[in-house]
Amino acid sequence: MIIRQDCLFSYDELMEISPKTRLMMILDQIDVSPLALAMEKTPGTRGPKGYPKERLIYSLLAKEVEQILKISSLVRRLESDPSFKYACGFGIMDKTPSESVFSRFQDALSEEPALVELFQNLVVSAMKSGIIDGSEIAIDSTKLSSYEASQPKKDIVNDGNHPNWGMKRDTNGNNIRWFGWKLHILCDAKSELPLSIKVTPASVHDGSVASDMIKDFLDSYAGLFKPSHYLMDSGYDYDYLYREIVDTYDATPIIAYNPRGSKAPPEGLNESLHPVCSAGYELKYWGKDASYMKFRCPHMTGDVDCPFGSNWCSTSNYGLTLKLNYRKNPRIHGYPLRDSKAWKKLYNKRTSVERLNARLKENLNVDGIRSNGIKKALMHCLLNCIALVAGTIAINKKS
Repeated sequence: MIIRQDCLFSYDELMEISPKTRLMMILDQIDVSPLALAMEKTPGTRGPKGYPKERLIYSLLAKEVEQILKISSLVRRLESDPSFKYACGFGIMDKTPSESVFSRFQDALSEEPALVELFQNLVVSAMKSGIIDGSEIAIDSTKLSSYEASQPKKDIVNDGNHPNWGMKRDTNGNNIRWFGWKLHILCDAKSELPLSIKVTPASVHDGSVASDMIKDFLDSYAGLFKPSHYLMDSGYDYDYLYREIVDTYDATPIIAYNPRGSKAPPEGLNESLHPVCSAGYELKYWGKDASYMKFRCPHMTGDVDCPFGSNWCSTSNYGLTLKLNYRKNPRIHGYPLRDSKAWKKLYNKRTSVERLNARLKENLNVDGIRSNGIKKALMHCLLNCIALVAGTIAINKKS
């Protein structure tokens, strides 16, 4: 049974602790032995001989926590900082791995599925600790610059494995273009922690990824999570996604409407997508019954003084009544009623994924990709997400 409770501390509180103590607290929460064992057993692994893989994994995690951009800088830090070296599992007098050792190890690590399992195990641990709730899920993407040099569009290989040009609008509505990748994140709205991630070339549209991410997320955790709401911005406003969330997952999509150039709302609706009467007044929402939302004549409810009275639309003494099945067309007639207080309260929780993106970039190292290829980009993002989840677990245990 999952006991829902407020998250007492987030990763932000951890940032106020001494860097040396912070690194130890984070790494202490991460058991990398299953990952190291999996890499020992992987056929054809090109990993280095002579260095315990646990120490190399901890070193790469420490690299992200300490926002070290280059492997050469990591090696120098290990050589010059005894406490940092000790935190990564090395003895003070142990030989420091070379750049080539770390480079070969990263090649092997980027091919290892157990890295995803390590991330998922930490998520499950956070859920069992009451940090992650999982009932409200926010989904969004953020731009990642590629380490590869940018290329003109005509020279780009569009096979899904190479970076390309992408464009997103920032929070102020400005268009931003970049060459590289997109990090798609499925986030727990309560704890603001990542539950599942995916890396794609920058040109891949957000809406085309969400469906697979939700399915993979639910399959990966084998019934541990049963979200009630999925929160997304207007980039995900596609009819098939609403229907899939409602019909397949029995959940509620809270997605901002995207008119896509339409000069007027659908017939019979106002700008908020609320039904209107023949006189143009917005019908009064009158509650829900099973899968139906009920609306009444606003003249009869006293909300407007219609010059035509209620007889203009209905001869009933109760006035015009309209019932809409919100499961039949969840994009247009969703429940809670779009732009209502209940809808806005849920939609405002979508900003949790934006704060998560900010932490990964400002407090960690997710925007510092220094390796070529989509597999290494995903590996880099997973290491950052592992550090973030482990850090949040650590600060809550300390409390």
